Amino acid sequence: MVIDWVIGNQTCAEAQNQVNFPVKKIARVFILILVLEDTVAAVLMDTREIRISDQVAMVGYYVWWLQVLLQARFGDGSKSDTGCIALSFKKSVLPTGLVEKTRLFTAKELLKATDQFNKSRILGRGGRGTVYKGMLSDGKIVAVKKSTLVSDQNQLEQFINEVVILTQINHRNVVKLLGCCLETQVPLLVYEFIPNRTLFDNIHDPFSEFPITWDMRLRIASEIAAALAYLHYATSIPIYHRDIKSSNILVDENYKAKVSDFGTSRSVATDKTHLTTLVKGTFGYLDPEYFQSSHFTDKSDVYSFGVVLVELLSGQKPISSSIDEDERCLAKRFLLSMEGNYLNKILDPKISEKGNDEDIFSVANLAYQCLNLNGKKRPTTKEVAIELENIMLSLRPMTIQRNSQVINIEVGGSTTFSDINSTWTISDGSKTLPSETNPMLYDTV
Repeated sequence: MVIDWVIGNQTCAEAQNQVNFPVKKIARVFILILVLEDTVAAVLMDTREIRISDQVAMVGYYVWWLQVLLQARFGDGSKSDTGCIALSFKKSVLPTGLVEKTRLFTAKELLKATDQFNKSRILGRGGRGTVYKGMLSDGKIVAVKKSTLVSDQNQLEQFINEVVILTQINHRNVVKLLGCCLETQVPLLVYEFIPNRTLFDNIHDPFSEFPITWDMRLRIASEIAAALAYLHYATSIPIYHRDIKSSNILVDENYKAKVSDFGTSRSVATDKTHLTTLVKGTFGYLDPEYFQSSHFTDKSDVYSFGVVLVELLSGQKPISSSIDEDERCLAKRFLLSMEGNYLNKILDPKISEKGNDEDIFSVANLAYQCLNLNGKKRPTTKEVAIELENIMLSLRPMTIQRNSQVINIEVGGSTTFSDINSTWTISDGSKTLPSETNPMLYDTV
């Protein structure tokens, strides 16, 4: 690949005064975004100078072609010191139909939608940005994520990475990316609006108007597991979330789970068993094996999910500062309670009084397996999803109904997950059939 010029650090106004400014020489350029394992690179190049090797073709599913409107400016142009940037998508080699769903918003649209990013519109804050509630001109309510200042390459990579990952996902229990804005100094991502805060809020807020019941917790756990199984086994290339925690699980108006925040997620080639990366994640949820080895596997997501299961069972936070240092870690306290046969002491009274003892123990036993310090001995996400679904189905008729159609679910050597348009089966020792365009549905009646 030959690159004879790249993005500089001049403003658009300064650059346009130069004799050799590319706008005066080139009709159009493209941004080629390559995502390869743990690397995200954004390169601006003259299309006439690109020489693509055969190796690039091997990762073609990651490549986005963007048409640059060079006459447009980054922000207001005269004030930005970050250079020119592409403002619209040209075409994509990602699966047909996905890119069309990613809308490009103008800065003016989102400023109006959020009332100039008014503090009263803030839904939440995180390490990578602030989320605002907004209303578009058509009345649609959205969530706008305003990233922190992109002061280094890593932050820009996380922005690009989240867009790349989410455009490959179509699942009912994963938050939907509606679009983004590239006109501002910091990236803006626009998501579907999820009204009932995070799972963390619903579990730990003592003043919650509608405390979540055991049945709701069990269903939410099943939905999270279904989403993770989809990411690991049903996308064309497995996706590791890498930051599963209750504050990254949103809860909608029907108290259904939506997995969010894919900034640190990574796709992994099917012939690889792990990623070797700088350790990222949240203490209390972090896989001890990953912390020690820097090798992130699908079982690392399983460990984090196990902590979420224990949160649902206990109603306690993953790290507590109000107790002795040796007992601050919820996962450690839970493992000791299981091994010491005093699980009841750690259970949330709200569920121990109203939940079915057998079901509670089954979920606790599953959490215990997920938290095994030896990652190889943990269940896979598809095994976790099957187990939770079986626990739910043991209490309900083993059918699902949607749009007045009834679809049988087979339970035994294999489990079939279905919706109206597609069916895919998980069985011991078998590979899940890809179904990127149709989500797994769990509408039990």
